[in-house]
Amino acid sequence: MSSLSRIGVVGGGASAVSLLDALAAETDLAPGTITVFEPSKHLWRGRPYQPDLDVVRVNATPQDMSVRAGDDHHMFEWLAGRNLFEGSRSGYADPLSGAQFVPRAVYGDYLEQSARAALLALVRRGWRVELVRHRVERAQVNPDGLTMWTDKGVPHEVDYAVFSVGAGRPADLYALSGHAGFIGEPYPVRDSLSGIAPEADIALIGAGLTAVDVVLALAARGHQGRIRLFSRRNVLPGVRQRPVHHVLRHFTPARFRALAARGERLTLADLVGVMAAELAEVGEDISTVRREIDAVRTEDAVDRLRRQLAEVDSPSIAMRVLQQAVPEAGPDIWPLLTEQDKNLVLAEHDRALMSLCCPMPPGNAAALLRLIDSGQVELVSGLVGIEPTGHGFRLATARGEHTTEHRADVVVNAVNARLRKLSEKATPLFSSLVANGAAEPHPRGGVHVERATSRLTVDGVANPRLYGIGDPTLGSLFFTFGVQSLVDRAVDIVAAIREHSSAGADRADELLLA
Repeated sequence: MSSLSRIGVVGGGASAVSLLDALAAETDLAPGTITVFEPSKHLWRGRPYQPDLDVVRVNATPQDMSVRAGDDHHMFEWLAGRNLFEGSRSGYADPLSGAQFVPRAVYGDYLEQSARAALLALVRRGWRVELVRHRVERAQVNPDGLTMWTDKGVPHEVDYAVFSVGAGRPADLYALSGHAGFIGEPYPVRDSLSGIAPEADIALIGAGLTAVDVVLALAARGHQGRIRLFSRRNVLPGVRQRPVHHVLRHFTPARFRALAARGERLTLADLVGVMAAELAEVGEDISTVRREIDAVRTEDAVDRLRRQLAEVDSPSIAMRVLQQAVPEAGPDIWPLLTEQDKNLVLAEHDRALMSLCCPMPPGNAAALLRLIDSGQVELVSGLVGIEPTGHGFRLATARGEHTTEHRADVVVNAVNARLRKLSEKATPLFSSLVANGAAEPHPRGGVHVERATSRLTVDGVANPRLYGIGDPTLGSLFFTFGVQSLVDRAVDIVAAIREHSSAGADRADELLLA
């Protein structure tokens, strides 16, 4: 049994819930103190899962959204209990695929209740739990752990710190904050969109999952005005097909972890070969995946949407295998690639992989297509600039040397929040860690972490007391935001803390015996 530990968790969203659940399952770690620092009023929900309109749904099934490691049915069972308690079955089944895609707010309820259950289990085992509703402003490493100061100047001493802060608000790429008609943060949409006039001409910045959420929310509120999605390349999320269960045999996290343990590297060609073998097991060919990746660049966005909707029940499961394999194994693959291959993936394939591996529910896709076909919604590519005019906004798009000007009454910022790399509110904390040599910023965002343990590293040396999970690991890892990835990283972190704590207790016993 390990010695008593003081664990500080900075951030109280889905990452923290996964960590608490993993801690609750760890019986070989002696009870100590857990302090969670979270200033947001929506504790455990993070930015995307606040109370909101039901039309705003998660894009994965309950099987892929469970916070319980090794238990794909954890959320299914929670939903079943919720339906039983409410006395009716909730209608979350997708009309085209039959799969369940719950509202974001319902998933937030699940996170809240999972956190409470984990905390209750920990308290019953003797843990002391503290909740600090203030932001951690700075930190200083000391020989026995870390001192963290909140924005109120209150110090907190911990033995281990886990940094699980989210990406925060989406970046204001065109410096529009403060101008009337600009909505910088779309979530929760029930609040952000409430003041928009029904006839307003709306421009959305972005064409991803957030933009789709905003479009569907506007439609649900009865908006009558034009809605245009402005982006550089018009890459919509892919359309999720009817779920098919597949057991990975080649493209597995265990395989890539074994390669890492032997100090081996992977090329993209090697990776394609492993995926080809995985697909061959089910009679599929890698060319199907290649065509879909190429289509992101070459196929008209609306034609691609229409085609993928028609393929929801496709007998081919090649894309389903890809969509399962990449989120599951992505964090284990990334450290094995050369820097040259990483740069190539991010420059040439990142947008395609995110579109294909983070697809939207078919019902959402069908609703979006209906709005496009009606003429109310339009996709506009080549966005190069936006500026306020005093009575709305002027947007500029370019194709070759030709520039087109557009006007809008309202601009909604629907860009990916992770373009910011780190939450602006967390910047002082990470700056202090870097300044005192406890963290090293990653050129692709986030800080350097060790893949096997998620420990923060400086010059390749891991600190056994400092850990990152979720957005702070962006750059070091790939697919840092998926729930499955968060759960896996949480298990790794708890195991690393247990081992280090046990080693410390063993050394203390040796000194006493001496």
